[in-house]
Amino acid sequence: MKITVIGGGSSYTPELINGFLQRCHDLPLRELWLMDIDPHRLQIVGQFAGRMVAAQGAPFAVHLSTDQQQAIAGADYVITQLRVGGMAARREDEYLGHRHGLIGQETTGVGGMAKALRTIPVILQVAQDIRRLAPSALLINFTNPAGLITEALSRHVPEVQSVGVCNIPINTKLEILDRLASRRGEVIDAERATLDTLGLNHLSWHRGFRLDGEDVWPQVFAAYVEEMRQAQDPEWDVDTLLALGMIPNDYLQYYYYTERKLAAQASWPPSRAEQVMAIEKSLLDYYADPAHSRPPEALSRRGGAHYSLVATQLIYAHYHDLGEIHVLNVPHRGAVAEWPPDWVLELPCRVHRSG
Repeated sequence: MKITVIGGGSSYTPELINGFLQRCHDLPLRELWLMDIDPHRLQIVGQFAGRMVAAQGAPFAVHLSTDQQQAIAGADYVITQLRVGGMAARREDEYLGHRHGLIGQETTGVGGMAKALRTIPVILQVAQDIRRLAPSALLINFTNPAGLITEALSRHVPEVQSVGVCNIPINTKLEILDRLASRRGEVIDAERATLDTLGLNHLSWHRGFRLDGEDVWPQVFAAYVEEMRQAQDPEWDVDTLLALGMIPNDYLQYYYYTERKLAAQASWPPSRAEQVMAIEKSLLDYYADPAHSRPPEALSRRGGAHYSLVATQLIYAHYHDLGEIHVLNVPHRGAVAEWPPDWVLELPCRVHRSG
């Protein structure tokens, strides 16, 4: 099996490597290609990835390339995690909204649209290379804004099988399981549970939860409402939750609580991009040290928790044709009767080799 990561110089990549190391006996992975247009970052991150793999004695090799077509050729899976313009462009996206009294955020609002306009042409070129050089590959897109990008892929390069993924649904699922486990006094395997969520990427609502096939959403929701009621600084107002009967994705705070978010922006700098720039500098310095072969704790501050879990679980389910339920961004094909079937929604999907 060959897996290619476009944007392999990302500071996220070591977490992804960890995921493949944990799954290396479940998947016949032999070649992991990291591709990036920044040769300096690629060498730093790629060599660190190589040390991680060597330290574990894993049965796959890490290859580095600045040639997108070389990296894609013959791949079984292609993961896109790129950022056109780098972190400096993210900062510009955030301050674009800020300058005009709007929300400054990289995936929603005016900043998200600016990022989409830069990114979609690049992702479409990746898809065109896949169509020509790896036509049976599954494209797994982590690049934000994931919903818009996945919709562009489905409309303009429909021959390439593609899905958009996000770590928020898995994080939400695991947080709910932690709360349930604490109340029940038992460890609950994540495979026993399914989360029902619906909406657009980063603009979705969690509306159901099943454990061993049993609907436990009423208990889950009531416990969450009570938790917010008791919290000194709650994420959500209780009245909002009760009116919805659902738990909103955190990004929806930019819409429900716009004035609060604008007030928080008034203290910039630093914006989130500027915070991440500092974190990334520290991470890259760490990765560059040849004595290091394990990701640092600081990686958790970068964001993207459980990113590797999302990717490797999806590849595992797809490769083994398991029919597992994963929350993905795909054209819903009539799953929601009121909305046009070619709209890309974030919703639970059964994963098979055929799609």
